Amino acid sequence: MKKLENIVFLVARILMPILFITAGWGKLTGYAGTQQYMQSMGVPGFFLPLVILLELGGGLAILFGFLTRFTSWFIAGFTLLTALIFHSDFSNEVNQIMFMKNLTIIGGFLMLAVTGPGAFSIDRLLGKKW
Repeated sequence: MKKLENIVFLVARILMPILFITAGWGKLTGYAGTQQYMQSMGVPGFFLPLVILLELGGGLAILFGFLTRFTSWFIAGFTLLTALIFHSDFSNEVNQIMFMKNLTIIGGFLMLAVTGPGAFSIDRLLGKKW
């Protein structure tokens, strides 16, 4: 059963950060447009490098199981902020769905923050729980 659990943790760690890695890459390659959109929503554009670092860097860290617990807390918090800032217009059905999607993502990352990355991870190789 432990082997199956470790495989499931690995699969979850591969699937969970896909959205963040692709979003971070998209923000990096579409920097000016993303910065304008953030500013139109009341978020200062100077935060964009931190957003890219968290999405792209944090996503890759989760993928490889490095600083997993620590990074999971940050991604969960970031996802809550984005839900509240960008998806809180509940008169729009798409925003309602995006808000609920973010809540689901938060749940997954909170679970990962508590359980850790599993056996197939850099954290495990280093013997760290961060």
